[in-house]
Amino acid sequence: MSASRNGQPIVCIFGSYNTAPGDHLYEQAYAIGRSLAQAGFVVANGGYDGIMEASAKGAKDAGGSTIGVTCAIFSGYRGRPLKANRYIDREIRHDNPLSRIDEMMRMSAGYVVLKGGTGTLSELGLIWEYVAKKLIRPRPIFVVGDFWLPLVDRVLSVRPQHGKHIHRVQTAEQIVAAAKRLIAPRAGEN
Repeated sequence: MSASRNGQPIVCIFGSYNTAPGDHLYEQAYAIGRSLAQAGFVVANGGYDGIMEASAKGAKDAGGSTIGVTCAIFSGYRGRPLKANRYIDREIRHDNPLSRIDEMMRMSAGYVVLKGGTGTLSELGLIWEYVAKKLIRPRPIFVVGDFWLPLVDRVLSVRPQHGKHIHRVQTAEQIVAAAKRLIAPRAGEN
């Protein structure tokens, strides 16, 4: 899959499933999804609830397109069947978390990482590894807020060269401004 859809670059948003409407994190993800869609980006994410739902809802409210990359292994997780949220236009389903992350990584021209747990940590780690070592075409990683900064700073203390594609941001406006500068439509390129 390419880093654009119909000429629109895809930006993938990662973060916690454990946030609800009215929470600061949910509203922040909504604003990011909305702003990216208004700027002409397709919003991709893991397709479920929390930050995934919020960013997809924001994108849809702005008239944008969304992609949700779900995972069959999570079907019974949390004691109920999980399915893509109602704001997802296109669902791509994988059997395991690693192929799910690989899909999200390769399809996207940039990444937004918000507060999250071990799933978000694994996504950040794998994406950063592939970008830093040029295993895929380098693309920007937007680390939102302060949550991940101790980890980022710790890694950069031993591998400062791996910070080239990390962008520390606080707001949706900062993400969009940087994304417009750093991401160009490149259909068909991994």
